[in-house]
Amino acid sequence: QVQLVESGGGLVQAGGSLRLSCAASRSSFSINAMGWYRQAPGKQRVLVATITKGGIINYADSVKGRFTISRDNAKNTVYLQMNNLKPEDSAVYYCNADRRLEAVLSGVSDYWGQGIQVTVSS
Repeated sequence: QVQLVESGGGLVQAGGSLRLSCAASRSSFSINAMGWYRQAPGKQRVLVATITKGGIINYADSVKGRFTISRDNAKNTVYLQMNNLKPEDSAVYYCNADRRLEAVLSGVSDYWGQGIQVTVSS
């Protein structure tokens, strides 16, 4: 079993930056794709960004140009650099991982983190 642990969330003013990290408890051949989702109060969990071991990247339109996903395969860690944050970016952010990119993109991944709060004040 692989555990995902997120870190780096917190409170920031609009226009500020945060960097989220998600570390997998161990290396696993079953992890190819990793990604980030977010869920605001009263709303559904939505895709933010995904990345594969080979570097294939996808972003939600709402974060393109502001967020950057990256990955350190040697450390089994995925990062989300969030710049020019807006109040509407406030949410609980979840890391996820799966062997299949399709599973990460559709939100049915095998592995999920517990989530970390990001709050952007206006």
